[in-house]
Amino acid sequence: MHAEEAVTAARTPADASAAEVMAELAALEDPRARAVNERHGDDHGVNLGKLRAVAKRLRTQHDLAVRLWETDDTAARLLALLICRPKAFGRDELDRMLREARAPKVHDWLVNYVVRKSPHAEELRVAWSADPDPVVASAGWALTTERVGKKPEGLDLAGLLDVIEARMRDAPDRLQWAMNHCLARIGIDHPGLRARAVAIGERLEVLKDYPVSPGCTSPYAPVWIAEMVRRQEPGASAPR
Repeated sequence: MHAEEAVTAARTPADASAAEVMAELAALEDPRARAVNERHGDDHGVNLGKLRAVAKRLRTQHDLAVRLWETDDTAARLLALLICRPKAFGRDELDRMLREARAPKVHDWLVNYVVRKSPHAEELRVAWSADPDPVVASAGWALTTERVGKKPEGLDLAGLLDVIEARMRDAPDRLQWAMNHCLARIGIDHPGLRARAVAIGERLEVLKDYPVSPGCTSPYAPVWIAEMVRRQEPGASAPR
């Protein structure tokens, strides 16, 4: 048996599938999509609609997802996050993956599509929120924001506002964005703390001048809170 044949014979079905998927992703590469994505720090050129179509066809394949993640290719990692089995990852594995997630989109999908569904989500939320790396800490705040909205029992919401008030204005961009989202969520979902959340937003003025497209809501917390509360009112119309 020739060396090349031996290598081929030794490959597992998952190996072969990973190679085929990588070739498919390479064929989907679009320079225009890459240019747009790179402006946001995401180094890939695959249209996300097409990427999701590939994921829909592949369905859940956890072993393949692990192999795609290990390529360190951004498009492959995004696909991996769509076809993995979130509960199959261990706590330390998820922590390592977050620290390896170079691209913002990979970071966001890992937190929102995988970690949120993991039995380790709460433990990681606490650990990441206190991490000295601001990008890692932003993941902890993203998980905290979800709890604020869906399962606030046991959270010290007033304490979270204390931290936001003290640290958000000078926080690095990704961490600042995550803390601002948490501020808005507290103001939207917890009427007893709404006035304080709005006051903090008004004093810090974080994202006050953020450019917003017509029909979209500003991420400036006082505006965001007011608009979302308005929409919850009986008979409320679409965004103004």
